[in-house]
Amino acid sequence: MRLTWAQPEDLVPHELVQARAEGKDVDAIAERWSAAGGSLDPVRGGATADAAPDALRTLARELLVEIDDVAAAESEPGEWGAVRALLPGIPAPIAVAHDAVLDRTHGAWAGRSAGCLWGKPVEKIPRQGIEEILRATGRWPLTDYFTAQGLPADVAARWPWNRRSSVNSLVENIAGMPEDDDLNYPLLNLRVLETAGRDFTTDDIAQAWLADLPAGRTFTAERIAYRNLLDGYRPDEAARVRNPFREWIGALIRTDVYGWINPGDLAEAARMAWTDARLSHTRNGLWGAMWAAALTSASVVAASVDEVLDLAATVVPPGSELAQAIAHGAELGRGDLDDAAAIDELHATYGHLHWVHTLNNAALIAFALARSGGDFARGVPLAVITGWDTDSAGATVGSVLGGLAGVAGLPAHFIDPLQNRIATSLPGFDGVEIDDLARRTVALLPTR
Repeated sequence: MRLTWAQPEDLVPHELVQARAEGKDVDAIAERWSAAGGSLDPVRGGATADAAPDALRTLARELLVEIDDVAAAESEPGEWGAVRALLPGIPAPIAVAHDAVLDRTHGAWAGRSAGCLWGKPVEKIPRQGIEEILRATGRWPLTDYFTAQGLPADVAARWPWNRRSSVNSLVENIAGMPEDDDLNYPLLNLRVLETAGRDFTTDDIAQAWLADLPAGRTFTAERIAYRNLLDGYRPDEAARVRNPFREWIGALIRTDVYGWINPGDLAEAARMAWTDARLSHTRNGLWGAMWAAALTSASVVAASVDEVLDLAATVVPPGSELAQAIAHGAELGRGDLDDAAAIDELHATYGHLHWVHTLNNAALIAFALARSGGDFARGVPLAVITGWDTDSAGATVGSVLGGLAGVAGLPAHFIDPLQNRIATSLPGFDGVEIDDLARRTVALLPTR
């Protein structure tokens, strides 16, 4: 059996890329791996044709441990106080009445669902494939959910739909929000907050994963962290053990709810996001989670999408790669290049990264938000047609624009097919009503 995101021989080439991004000297390790028949290509992974599989897997396990032991160029703060000290520009909390955010929180839940659903069928399909599908079905430029109606067989064969989503996320078949990890995590975190309270710990997140999150519905860094927890590592260690995906997008998609329960309090939203994200991520993976929570915190109190972007940027360490990426994305969104040229520039700058890395997707999210002008039907398609993590980027953009608009301000054409319910693989949540999620979320706001 081959288990993706976990085979040691597949992890090594990804780890070599990540280690070098951290300034580690791993050239000698890479040479040993290549000499033994290991592939240096993260996309292909595994072994070259003449390698002995069992011996290569044994070597891969050894090399992953060795790479972990190589010192990075810079150390990373291990406690929230030290992280908070890196963020001098976070403004004081914005006062808001609790009854003023219910509609906007409802809009955020609905917008996240619809944005995820919009990008779900074409997850893993590159930009050129998405455009070819849309042109072949008469839907370019993208203004509606995807359809298979009228799709020529040769185009369908060349660009197959996401196999988990080909039925229930196409416009002709949508009947509620289908199961997706981009919704599983906010739901799970809502339960953590309801049971452990606002002072939850990373241990609480780990326990919730092991109790309620099916291992097969975890991916990349989350799958590695899950494995490490089962192997006996502490929650504060799990992100750093044989985990080449520690700066990918997984933590960014988990933290919207921390913003929603801290409307206008960016520092507290970021603290909660960091507490969660450190279970599986480091560096830019952590900053991305904090940024997403700040986006959603700002979205339910701000007056414009530009205000949201400016506020959220304050929770990202100045000078970090993520700070540069979101600034670049926002600048493109506010600039004079047309959509295609701006997306070309995003790909020129970040196209070397894996399609689910934090940096490229954060730049894209910032671009789509900045260019949207607050319009849900403008912003989400931009997040999708770029062709990286289409459902995750669509979900985050949809969440922010939904929070700005409130549920009453979202286009019914995109919200009505959700039928006010979300399917999930989490026990006790399947079919949960979106309006009920909004009420439960607002109930977790701090006491006035």
